[in-house]
Amino acid sequence: MVHMEYYLIVSTIMMFAGIYGFLTRRNLLAMLISVELILNSVDINFAVFNRFLFPGQLEGFFFSLFAIGVSAAETAVAIAIIINIYRNMKNIQVRNLDKMKW
Repeated sequence: MVHMEYYLIVSTIMMFAGIYGFLTRRNLLAMLISVELILNSVDINFAVFNRFLFPGQLEGFFFSLFAIGVSAAETAVAIAIIINIYRNMKNIQVRNLDKMKW
């Protein structure tokens, strides 16, 4: 049986990789992938804490499913926005988005 600490270590590594990717990347798609990595690490935490703290109940798994659904909706909206930005500017770099203000 795998201990809870191993799952939490994997989740922590995923969280910090997502934060690092979000802060260092300047491409909108790379930033979106980093946000998804952060959300997946949270889903792992929901499932792990449910499994080890309340093994007979399913609340953590339902929270994970709800978070996955919200994440899918967020990704669809973000990709639609990114496509619209690309059509207008022919570029999806973050540093060029200030031109859209004017």
